[in-house]
Amino acid sequence: MNKITLHNTLPLVFAQRPDVASDLWRQDVCFERGHLYLIEAASGTGKSSLCAFLAGYRRDYSGTIAFDGRDIRQVHTFEWTGIRRRQLSLIFQELRLFPELTAWENVQLKNQLTHFKRDTELATWFEALGIADKRDTLLGQMSFGQQQRVALIRALCQPFDFLLADEPVSHLDPANCHIVGELMMNEARRQGAGVIVTSIGHHMDLPYEKTFKL
Repeated sequence: MNKITLHNTLPLVFAQRPDVASDLWRQDVCFERGHLYLIEAASGTGKSSLCAFLAGYRRDYSGTIAFDGRDIRQVHTFEWTGIRRRQLSLIFQELRLFPELTAWENVQLKNQLTHFKRDTELATWFEALGIADKRDTLLGQMSFGQQQRVALIRALCQPFDFLLADEPVSHLDPANCHIVGELMMNEARRQGAGVIVTSIGHHMDLPYEKTFKL
């Protein structure tokens, strides 16, 4: 996948609002593979909805979203499985990890499906992110910031053309923000992928090529 395009797209919940002022909603927008984008928004303006639309989890929008010119409303349910395994990776704002599993088990759930990363590389990421000592800790016993770092590692355990990162560092200090941004961008560059980051104000200091205001 090389391009994600939006044409006159708008969440249905905003349909009765004629005053929507946005760089993205009701606009023609193109995200290209290999580029880095930031979406800045106030809470409740649709940034998480956008990620859900792009990942095919929700369809409650008007207008068009297309992958390489194909309207994603035409993508069959069984096709989405392959897209999410090989083309799109998503870091959810609410993480969607399993609290009854350990940090390592949460990551391995994805990696055992994709067989994309060696355990040695995963262990190096745990070390770099300062959570090596939490590998065998249940997620439910970890802080939200620690869980965000586990979610990042899980998201990188697959091939992707685009990485969607929905507020990935909202609970991290500046030092950990820097490490997360570095790991994320190193992997994205290695894969030649595009990255779309959303934020309500606290975001990584990265060389964004374009910023959209919702």
